Amino acid sequence: HEAMDLCVSCKGCKRECPTGVDMAKMKIEFLHHYHKRHGLPLKDKLIAYLPRYAPWAARLPRLANLRDAIPGLARLSESLLGLSAKRSLPRWRGDAFHLDPIAAPPRAEAREVALLVDTFNNYFEPDNARAALAVLEAAGYRVHLARAADGERPLCCGRTFLASGLVDEAKAEARRTIAALRPYVARDIPIIGLEPSCLLTLRDEFKSMLPGAETDALAARAVLFEEFLAAEHQAGRLNLRLQALPQKKALLHGHCHQKAFGAMSSVEQVLRLVPELNVETVEAGCCGMAGAFGYEADHYEVSMKMAEASLLPALRKADADTLLVADGTSCRHQIHDGLNAGERSSTVAREAVHVAQVLAWALEPHAGR
Repeated sequence: HEAMDLCVSCKGCKRECPTGVDMAKMKIEFLHHYHKRHGLPLKDKLIAYLPRYAPWAARLPRLANLRDAIPGLARLSESLLGLSAKRSLPRWRGDAFHLDPIAAPPRAEAREVALLVDTFNNYFEPDNARAALAVLEAAGYRVHLARAADGERPLCCGRTFLASGLVDEAKAEARRTIAALRPYVARDIPIIGLEPSCLLTLRDEFKSMLPGAETDALAARAVLFEEFLAAEHQAGRLNLRLQALPQKKALLHGHCHQKAFGAMSSVEQVLRLVPELNVETVEAGCCGMAGAFGYEADHYEVSMKMAEASLLPALRKADADTLLVADGTSCRHQIHDGLNAGERSSTVAREAVHVAQVLAWALEPHAGR
């Protein structure tokens, strides 16, 4: 348990180790048995079951965000739950993406894609999903929003359950996601995701939990937003008109799973579609947040040491007009806390943004349909 406690499930071993050992999967299996024997702490339950209570929390965002708004509550959460008082929590939004009205579909002859929005971008950063939708529609694609059946809560990849070793619950999420995406898979429609750790779960853990032809077919069609755009550009099919931004430089931090699955070149290529934008990738390892790892009081110091090893110093040297880009929600949160120490308000000095936001800012007026 002590050894696994400091594993951040970055999957670097899967790519870098000559034997390709996937310690992240071994950790899931270990935690599955460990928690069956010793029980699951309340903190882990709150994190694991977040996708299931999120629809209720999002209805009362002010109440759900009180922990960081009222002095003393952060310390209370540390003593009761083990969540570091030094760490801000993600802010619930009342305008979750899945509540947006579904617009009329574009011309029927347009190529179809399905946008699968994860729990984190849906409830905490819905502007990322709206930016991705705007970019895809501007490029002329007919975008289907992958959703559960009417009346059901939004789809989830089960990543939060896997992080706590709750394999049975993760399988349940996987089954409902596979069922909802089945019509798109049958029609060979690309399934596009925004959060690396979530989308890549469809290509990796789904195949381990529910092996079979149907899961393999889904995995073959699941792509990250930047992977899809880069592939379309290379094939000569991308009709995306972009204009130069006021910012001329972007510093890119790669999510650990983007690196493990070889997706970094795609996000670099997509950012370079913006005219006059100089893209530089920060040479850094894991940011240290690693899902729930960096929120825990027992891991906070280690988490920040990981961030301070190379990532945060490189970002602090950046000019104020340099774009900071990170596709991982945990990465963006670590950057937020690391660059704005002590801040608890929504107005901060520096923020990292998803690549979809950068492209949406660069869209030419009246681009697309």
